[in-house]
Amino acid sequence: MKKKCAVLFVILAFMLAACGQNAGHTGHGQDGDTMIVTSFYPMYIFTSNIASGIEGVRVVNMTEPQTGCLHDYQLVPADLKTLEKADIFVINGAGLESFLEKVLSQLPDLTVIEAAEGIDLLKDENGEENPHIWVSISGAIQEVKNITEGLIAADPANEDSYRKNSEKYVEKLEALKQNMHEALKDIKTRDIVTFHEAFPYFAHEFGLNIVSVIQREPGSEPSAGELAETIRIINDAQVKVLFTEPQYSPRAAESIAAQTGARIYVLDPVVTGPKEADLDSYERTMQENLKVLIEALK
Repeated sequence: MKKKCAVLFVILAFMLAACGQNAGHTGHGQDGDTMIVTSFYPMYIFTSNIASGIEGVRVVNMTEPQTGCLHDYQLVPADLKTLEKADIFVINGAGLESFLEKVLSQLPDLTVIEAAEGIDLLKDENGEENPHIWVSISGAIQEVKNITEGLIAADPANEDSYRKNSEKYVEKLEALKQNMHEALKDIKTRDIVTFHEAFPYFAHEFGLNIVSVIQREPGSEPSAGELAETIRIINDAQVKVLFTEPQYSPRAAESIAAQTGARIYVLDPVVTGPKEADLDSYERTMQENLKVLIEALK
């Protein structure tokens, strides 16, 4: 009897130890890798470039790549399961990830890197800060640098590799920015209407003037009164182009275009893409945006 009790005690102790190992924030992905989780698509692209080819470092994206901006995103159980395995969580910040408080309450030891840290934020007419920094190439460059410094602080053993990758990527982004500035410097039309508040940083960088925004709250159609006001502004300013975004229905823009004669074009704020995004996904999307702008504003 005593022998049976001793065996049961050992089994129980083993089970309790195993449960303890699985509770809370464990960190470390498969095979002891440093696991970096990113909040959404642009953070995934930037971080993947910085961590590219570094042995023992994995980058995974928490949300599906078709999620879009995370304004009102609600965490699902799979998200928390992913974060429980993470060593580092890279977010945009500036209030975009409204769920962050919930994450930190459940995983208080998780290292969080905020790409927007220290960047001056643009504000709308109501004084609300705009978090879409990455849509400006200058903003993207600063976010890449912030992520790099955060990764080095969290994983100093790979400092040289992070820094080398980052510098190489920043060089590509600087060349892209210079090319776009050169291509857009002589455009005559600079007044535009955009679909939602994703493009103020982009417009500021390239000297465009956003005279109206069709849908200030993503996912909600503008009211009849808001549509009428947008139509009035477009007619008064004689705006000729409307820019929609690929992840949203163009229905409201089509209604406005029909009543104003403005033409509809698509600009991509780089918030959606394939699950296994190529490292040059940001540059290729911005190059497509450049083609659209030249056609629309020439």
